[in-house]
Amino acid sequence: MNIFLKKLDLLWVFLAFCAGSVVMTWPLSLHIKTSVIGGMGDNIYFVWLIRWYQRVFLEGQGHPFFNPMMNYPQGWNLSTTETALASALPGVPFSWLWGPIAGYNIAMLITFVVAGFFMYLWIRDLTKSKPAALLAGIIYAFSPYHIAHFVTGHLNLSGIQWFPLFFWGLTKLLNPDRKLDWKFILLTGLSLGAIAFTSMYYLYMTVIFTLLFVIFYLCFSKFKSLHSKVFWFNFGLAAVISMPFLYFSLRPFVNLSTAGILSSRSMEYASMYSASPTDFFLPATDHFLFGRFFSQGFDRSLWGEGSLYIGFTALVLAVIAFFNRKVSDHKTLIWTATIIILVSFILGLGINLHWNNQSVVWQIPDFLQPVFNKTETLLYLPAAWMFNHLPFFDKMRTIMRFGFFVLLFIPILAGIGFSQITAKLTPLRRGILTGVLLLLVLFEIYPGSYSHSTYEPQPRQVDVWLADQPEVGAVVQMPFGENSSQAQVYYTLFHQKPFLGGDFNANQPIQYLEIHPILEQFPEEHSVTLLKELGVYYIVVDAAAYPDVELFNQQASSLGLVQLTDQEGQVVYTFAEP
Repeated sequence: MNIFLKKLDLLWVFLAFCAGSVVMTWPLSLHIKTSVIGGMGDNIYFVWLIRWYQRVFLEGQGHPFFNPMMNYPQGWNLSTTETALASALPGVPFSWLWGPIAGYNIAMLITFVVAGFFMYLWIRDLTKSKPAALLAGIIYAFSPYHIAHFVTGHLNLSGIQWFPLFFWGLTKLLNPDRKLDWKFILLTGLSLGAIAFTSMYYLYMTVIFTLLFVIFYLCFSKFKSLHSKVFWFNFGLAAVISMPFLYFSLRPFVNLSTAGILSSRSMEYASMYSASPTDFFLPATDHFLFGRFFSQGFDRSLWGEGSLYIGFTALVLAVIAFFNRKVSDHKTLIWTATIIILVSFILGLGINLHWNNQSVVWQIPDFLQPVFNKTETLLYLPAAWMFNHLPFFDKMRTIMRFGFFVLLFIPILAGIGFSQITAKLTPLRRGILTGVLLLLVLFEIYPGSYSHSTYEPQPRQVDVWLADQPEVGAVVQMPFGENSSQAQVYYTLFHQKPFLGGDFNANQPIQYLEIHPILEQFPEEHSVTLLKELGVYYIVVDAAAYPDVELFNQQASSLGLVQLTDQEGQVVYTFAEP
C-alpha cells in the first residue's frame, strides 16, 4: 500500500510539471498541431529533423545522421549541425500521429516536464523533503535559460533533462556502499549517453565539469572513496555502459573534424558570444513585468543565449545552504557545487570581460605601460586560455553556454537550503512558506503569454506546385544564399524533391563550399553548366531579388533556360530540351 501511495504521489508531481509546462508556454498547447513559438528559425529545422527521424525509425528508410536528398547529390551529414537525437525521439511517435509540428512541440514540452521531474527525484532523495524537491524542480525546469531556448527553437539546448540524473548518479558513485549499486551505475552511464545524443556542446561541457566535480568532491571528502574497490568497480561499469553511446555520438563529429569540415572560430568571433555579469542577475528579456524595462537600459541583443538569470529567491536559498554547510549532511556536495557554480560563472563570461555586451577595455596605468608595451588592453579570462589550448574548444561558437552549470547547481543548493529552513517548522508553517516561495519563484521567471509569438509555418505556393511535378531532378533556390536557410529545409517536407541546400549556418559541407562562389553568380554561363552537372531540374527564382526582370529573362533565355511557372513571385525555370 505504501509503495502504491508513493507512486501515486510521484504521478501527481509529474502531472504538476505537465500543468506548469502548459502554463509557462501558453498558448502553445492550443496550437500543438499547427503552430510553433517564434518565426521560421531553428525551430523549423527541428520540425524537419523529427520528420526525418520518423522516416528512419518508423518507416525504415535511411540513416539517422545522413540525408541523401539534401546537399544533393553529395548528401548531408547531419552531424555538421546538432542531431539532438535524445530530445527529438520522444516527438517521433507524435509526429507519426499528428504531423511533425506536433512532434516538435510535444518533444519541446517534454523537456520541461522531465527536467523538473528528474530534479525533483534527485532533491527528494537528497533532502527527504518533497517541498524542497518541488521548489528545486520548478527553479530548474522553468529557468529563463530553458525558456529562451524554447522560444528560439533550440530543441537540442532545451534538452537539459538528463543533467540531474547524471549528477545524481555520479554523486552516488562518489559515495559507494559496500556493494555494487546497479541503479546508479546505469543511471550515470545511460544519462551521460543521453547527454551525448542531445548536444555536442553539452557533452563537451559535461566532460569538463565532470572532471572538476569529481576532483573537488574527492578533495572535500578527503579521498576516502579512492580506497574502496566498490568505488572503482562502480565507475568502471558506468564508463563501460556509456562507451557505446559516446562512441556512436562522437564518431561522426570526430570524422568531420578530421576532414576539416567543422569550422574553427576566431577568438574575436567567440568573444562576441561572452556573457555579461548582469546576464546572471537581471530578469529575462521576456519577463512579463520587468523584461521591457531592463531591455531599455541593457543591451539584450543576445537574449536567446544570454538569458542566464539565476533568480533572487533561488540565490538566497543557495547562500543559506552554503552558510549552513557545517551542520549539513551534504557538506561535501555543497562545497563542490559552490565551486562548480563559480567556475561556470567565470567561463560563461567568455573570452574577455564584457559589460552590457561590450568588451571592457582597461586603461593601463602609465607606470605599467612599458611592461605591457601598450596603453590599453582587454581583460582576458580563463576561457581565452582554454580556447587556445583545449582540443575542439575553438569550434564552439557560443562560450556563454558554459554558464548553464550555474543554473544546474543553484537549484540543488536552493533545495538543500530550503530543506534546512523548513526542517523545524510545523506542517502548517512549512506549507505556507512553500506556497509563498513557489509564488515568488514563478513571479521571477514567468514570461507571460506567447499569444503574439505563435506562428503557423506554411509551404509556399511553389512548393505545392513542385509536389505535383515529376521527380526528374533536384531543386535549387536562387539567389543561392537562400539554400542554407531553415525555411528552405522545411519546404522540402512538402515538395519532396532532392535539394542542393540544407541548414548550413554552423558548418558548411565541402560540396556547398565549392559550388557556392559559382552559383552566387547565377544567371551566368558557368553557374548554369554547374546546375546541369549537379542534376538540377527545377530552378526556383525569387523574382524580388532580381529587380530588372527584363534583363534577367534575357540572360536566362540566352543560357537555355525556360520558364515553367510563376507562383506568387517564385518563378520556376528549367533547361530547354536539346
